[in-house]
Amino acid sequence: MEPRPDHGERTYRGSGRLAGKRALITGGDSGIGRAVALAFAREGADVAFGHLPEEESEARETSRLVEEAGRRAVAVACDIREEAECRRLVERAAGEFGGIDVLVNNAAFQMAQSEGIDGISTEQFDRVVRTNLYGMFWVTKLALPHIPAGGCVINTTSVQAYQPKPHLLDYAMTKGAIVTFTQGLAQNLAERGIRVNAVAPGPVWTPLIPSTLPDTSQFGAKSLLQRPAQPAEMAPGYVFLASEDANYVTAEILNATGGTPLP
Repeated sequence: MEPRPDHGERTYRGSGRLAGKRALITGGDSGIGRAVALAFAREGADVAFGHLPEEESEARETSRLVEEAGRRAVAVACDIREEAECRRLVERAAGEFGGIDVLVNNAAFQMAQSEGIDGISTEQFDRVVRTNLYGMFWVTKLALPHIPAGGCVINTTSVQAYQPKPHLLDYAMTKGAIVTFTQGLAQNLAERGIRVNAVAPGPVWTPLIPSTLPDTSQFGAKSLLQRPAQPAEMAPGYVFLASEDANYVTAEILNATGGTPLP
C-alpha cells in the first residue's frame, strides 16, 4: 500500500495496562487487527490471532511485532466462514495460553458495488455475511467457555452501521447487526462478569480499502478531519475497552469516526 499504513510501530508506548492478559484477535494480520495486536503486546498481553492462509507473510510481520514487545504470538491460518475453522482457532488460542481474557472480533470483508443491491451477487453476499457475522458468532460462542469473569469481548462495527452507503450495502448491513449483537450479548453475559463492547471506526487506511474500492483518491476526505485514520489511531480505543479502566463499561459503542456524529 502507498502510503504504507501506520500500525504504531514507531509510536505506540505501552504502560502495562494489559499485563498478563491473554488475547485472541480475528483478522490480526494487517490493518486495525495488527495495530491492536501490537498495542496489546506492548501493554503486556500475549496475542493469538487468526488470518487467512494466503496472508501468511502479513501474519509473520504481526508475530514479529508482538514478539519484539516481549510477548508470545500465536498465528493461526484459518477461514472463519467455516465453524470448524473457528473451533480450531479458539482451541489453539486457549490451549496455548490456558484461557482467553480478551476476544477481539475484527475480521471483516467488504466489496464495493456502484450499482448497489443490483450489483451484489449471491456469492459476494454469502462471503460478507459469513465472514462478518457467522464467523463472529461462532468464535464468540466457542471462546466464551474459556473467558473468565473479568474478561471481555470487543467487536469491530463501523460508521456504516449508522450511515450506510449504497455501494457498501451488504457490508453496512452486517455492521448494523454487530451493534445489535454487541448490545444484546452484553446483557446476556453481564451476570457472568464478562463485558461486551464495540469500536465503530470511520474511514481507516487498511488493505481492505484499495483491494475493494475502485477509487481511493478521496477516501476519508468527507470526514470532519478531512482524512482517513491510520490503524494506529484505532488501537487505543481497543486497549481502553480491554483494560481495567473500562470495568464499568459494557454494551457501549466507542465511536472513532473522525468527527462523524453517531448515536
